[in-house]
Amino acid sequence: MTPIRVVLVDDDAMVRTALSMILGGDPEISVVGQAPDGRAGLSVIAEHCPDVVLMDIRMPRLDGLSATEQLVRSGSPSKVIVLTTFDADDDVMRALQHGADGFLLKDTPPARLIEAVRLVAAGQSILSPSVTSQVLETVRGAARHGCDTSRSAARERLATLTERELEVARAVGAGRSNAQIAGQLFLSVATVKAHVGRILDKLGADNRVQVAITVHVADLDG
Repeated sequence: MTPIRVVLVDDDAMVRTALSMILGGDPEISVVGQAPDGRAGLSVIAEHCPDVVLMDIRMPRLDGLSATEQLVRSGSPSKVIVLTTFDADDDVMRALQHGADGFLLKDTPPARLIEAVRLVAAGQSILSPSVTSQVLETVRGAARHGCDTSRSAARERLATLTERELEVARAVGAGRSNAQIAGQLFLSVATVKAHVGRILDKLGADNRVQVAITVHVADLDG
């Protein structure tokens, strides 16, 4: 099996070293490049074409959110996990809006970090539990303050799904992985992946986080 290629972008050399040791210790992951800021990171990413990028937010010259936005706009196939010591609302929402595929805190346990890299490389999105709660609460708050049209629009989009696709979408909204959804709905993982792909297409979503947000907006009471 070809290892998952990873690039680390963080202005703290000790953090890069620690991440490299954690990820490099997994036989399915290979750290192929590192950079101390967003601008250098874009060059390293262009050179190595990694599967996954771990991107710090607060860096000199070019911050991680701006670098992520530029990377996504360039059409790069590399997936981005934003990694930070903070979980501020604005940072979370900006990261997701700019196309990040995951958002994890730097105190994430090593095993969870490795799992996140694997999941994102496989096309899934990942958020730490505290970040997931934060994102959904932000969405709920916006919907409660006069966004009835958003709720209606979300429900209309979900109405385009088949009954099975809606079941899968709800499970995605609950934060379940493809394997967990497969076990819950008695499907194969491959079938779940196919359903998720169709859901993304029908909802016009870029990743699972956006699917989750649509589900939660549509399911609001009132």
